[in-house]
Amino acid sequence: MATAKTSKQDAAHSIEHRSTCPVARTLDLMGDRWTLLVMRDALFFNCKTFADFSASKERIPTNLLSNRLQKLVAQGLLSKALYQERPPRYEYLPTELGRALKPVLRAMKAFGEDNLGGKAPR
Repeated sequence: MATAKTSKQDAAHSIEHRSTCPVARTLDLMGDRWTLLVMRDALFFNCKTFADFSASKERIPTNLLSNRLQKLVAQGLLSKALYQERPPRYEYLPTELGRALKPVLRAMKAFGEDNLGGKAPR
């Protein structure tokens, strides 16, 4: 019987990694600006739809947003569910693996507030 940890590991292992280092492997999964911001919006700002994500103050280009949502679904960080058939529209929800990123993003937020003068965008 597979455990929750095993299914998380299966999703993470489906990615080609360049190293055995856990930091490098995490960067393989989340190592670009837009991916982290999409996950931030899903986890903390309740963004669910393409329109929700595209309304972010950082203004991710729609082609990049589409790519990142597909990537996050394929990697098991977000799930995708049809909520409207005509035209087809989907919502994206954090999975258990995606929710595991909350402490990482909270730490990045705290670092930015403490050291870079950053403030939460909303």
